[in-house]
Amino acid sequence: MRKFIPVSILFASIMLAQTVVLPVLHHNTLRAEKKKIILEHADTIEGGESEGGSFRSVIGNVQFLHDNITLKCDRATNYEAENRIVLTGNVYITDNVYEIYSDSGVYWPDRETGELSGNVRSRMLNSSLAAKARKAVVNKGTSQIWLYDDAIAWHDRKQISGDIILLHLKEATSTAKRRHIDEMQVQGGAFFASLDTLSLSPQVYDQLGSRKMVIRLNDNSKITGITATTEAESLYHLYDEKRKPYGIHYSSGNVIRMLFTDGILKQVRVIGNVEGKQYPERFRGDKSINLSKFVWRESENPFTSEKQKSLPGKAFQ
Repeated sequence: MRKFIPVSILFASIMLAQTVVLPVLHHNTLRAEKKKIILEHADTIEGGESEGGSFRSVIGNVQFLHDNITLKCDRATNYEAENRIVLTGNVYITDNVYEIYSDSGVYWPDRETGELSGNVRSRMLNSSLAAKARKAVVNKGTSQIWLYDDAIAWHDRKQISGDIILLHLKEATSTAKRRHIDEMQVQGGAFFASLDTLSLSPQVYDQLGSRKMVIRLNDNSKITGITATTEAESLYHLYDEKRKPYGIHYSSGNVIRMLFTDGILKQVRVIGNVEGKQYPERFRGDKSINLSKFVWRESENPFTSEKQKSLPGKAFQ
């Protein structure tokens, strides 16, 4: 059973809190020690006691700062004893390199980790990489973003999907001014598809499927290589030195590696239990030869220009 505290007592307890530093509302700010949670705005504050201990809630246009992380939502409830903040409604998290939206979530300030659920949408702000899933975990300490449950990502007319997608962020260097994704790991039903930019009509797609997949990117966010392991199979389109098409090749094996130059497929290597066949050029564009798990889902990308205006949380930006 919850017991609500009068506002006057609540404000006294809030100002003494160690986990959250609350400034005067409506865009005023306070200086705070590094990694303190700062509440920058909320329309309403309430608090009280529950079976789990004391809690404080902020409601309406909520915005927090935690080091370089910004969190926004419709309602946030801080449970001091558990050192966790429950976020509800139009949840938004960013560190100025990525941004993630969801319906709800939980944030642990001491671990700098957030778990998000419900209609998760994320994107990198310094590249075209965007993704969606049903659940996500953001861990600042390990520089990782985990996407769970029908996870799918899009990047430079390339599509990556699987049960789980792990994004690893590389720290900025002298050559790369900002953090960026340097590796993607895909687990369970891993699938990669890339629009063949040399074929304008018909549109065709190079494809790679396996149980597990590791994708590496350079400092310019271009894919440099993909390693697919366990029940790996590929379908890719062939060209001669004059870029004239001359067929489609299917292969399968224990391991398949694709190598890219400037984001364009240049070489395919197959290792272990190798099998393959080549289709003549007349099969170009024939959907019957696509790998069984191929589905081009670009229309689901939540960050295409026609959908951006309707995204929840855009009013915060």
